Amino acid sequence: MFDNDDDKDFESSYDRVHKMPLYQKGAEILDIVRCIADLIDDEDGELGFAKRLMLEDAYMLTAKIANAEGGDTYGIRMENAAIIRKAGNNLKLHLHTLRMFGFEHADYYLMVRQKVEEYRLLFIDWVASFDQSNYFIDNWGLFNPPGVTLPPDAYEVETIDLDNNDTPDWVNGFFDEDEDDIS
Repeated sequence: MFDNDDDKDFESSYDRVHKMPLYQKGAEILDIVRCIADLIDDEDGELGFAKRLMLEDAYMLTAKIANAEGGDTYGIRMENAAIIRKAGNNLKLHLHTLRMFGFEHADYYLMVRQKVEEYRLLFIDWVASFDQSNYFIDNWGLFNPPGVTLPPDAYEVETIDLDNNDTPDWVNGFFDEDEDDIS
């Protein structure tokens, strides 16, 4: 069913991503954040919420690199890079939240901030390596390579034909049901 060459391509792609210095630095940050998060009680309202946000941001540093490398086009890479940048900035700011809510080990978080700065330097080089010639037009106008302009039809409102027969069957009649019929 599956060709062994496909498995080898996946393994080599997987290995390539996991061997990237940027990915490895992101994994290092995630490990530190996990250790700090383990010190926070999930039941502590504000700190429990901060813990979840810290972990979410830390996971983005590696997950979005894998997405970008798998997507390969300029727009997909830039979209993932923007998410990574936001997560990295958030990670630096979580120290203030931990201090504000009285987390007794907040100063441990200084390690995360230092590692995020190291990550940022690797990130700059990674983004500079994106192939700007491998793109598709982003009709939202946000992730096009420099110098690429939107085509004129991108400024037109797309008309959606609600009477179109291409509507999936499950949608037909969905909004026509009486509320009494729903149990």
